[in-house]
Amino acid sequence: MAQGYSQAEGINFDETFALVTHLELVCILLRFTYHQNFKLYQMHMKSAFLNEILQEEIYVEQYKGFTNYLFPDHVYKLKKTLNGLKQTSLTWFEWLTKYMLDNCFQRGYIIRTLFIRKTNKEILV
Repeated sequence: MAQGYSQAEGINFDETFALVTHLELVCILLRFTYHQNFKLYQMHMKSAFLNEILQEEIYVEQYKGFTNYLFPDHVYKLKKTLNGLKQTSLTWFEWLTKYMLDNCFQRGYIIRTLFIRKTNKEILV
């Protein structure tokens, strides 16, 4: 949990979504890439979790050092996700899934985090 805010127990408080890749999938992808002589690119998205709009109401305490002295007991209603918030990775993955499906990717049946798009000459995994 990130410093400066806390989560009170409520609806879905015990549910946690962790977006992880299966090691077997990475090994298969690397072997397939080598076998087919494909170019492999990797992306790292540093701020992906900071730009998603929340689908539910979440309130957080005021951050220490940034307390409004007129209203020290008030809380903030979040409009976007924060790193460390339980809903952040699920919200981001739901957005990513919608984006991929809207752009002609097919979702894996067994590994739900795998998306594939095939054209005449290219395969995007």
